[in-house]
Amino acid sequence: PLEMSAKKPVPFLRQVVSVTKKVHRDPRFDDLSGEYKPEIFMKTYSFLDSIKKQEKEMIQKQLKKCRNMEQKEKLQQLLNRMTQQEQAQKKQQKLRERELSLKRQRRELAKQGKKPFFLKKSEKRKLELAEKYAELKRSGKLESFLNKKRKRNAIKDKHRLPSQKNL
Repeated sequence: PLEMSAKKPVPFLRQVVSVTKKVHRDPRFDDLSGEYKPEIFMKTYSFLDSIKKQEKEMIQKQLKKCRNMEQKEKLQQLLNRMTQQEQAQKKQQKLRERELSLKRQRRELAKQGKKPFFLKKSEKRKLELAEKYAELKRSGKLESFLNKKRKRNAIKDKHRLPSQKNL
């Protein structure tokens, strides 16, 4: 420690040895961690899918054996969450594949000397909707889907109309 004059009052928080402050870094936002590429991420962690599948099967077996209603309910919720995550992952994968195919088509057209054509968000949405309808038609659930949509729209329209009290 440094010698200090006794005539001056000692500061309340005197630093004897300077301590370097530890800098915390978040790998999600730091450039040192590299750029996030979903394709590489999926390839690297593809082994997790098999582990998740095993866990799902194990939970299904436990669900069949379970007698306690509370435990059964918790297991059912867990199973539902796992299936929803799986479906979301498949949906995301389809979306990525579609984007990649569009990119490939654009590259091919560029190689042929044509101008690249980019779809608007509204056009992409229309294509997705058409694909969804085609998928529903194949699975035979189109009619029930349309009925539900009609009901939802009817309820919305009913809410938008002025009430009878106001007339």
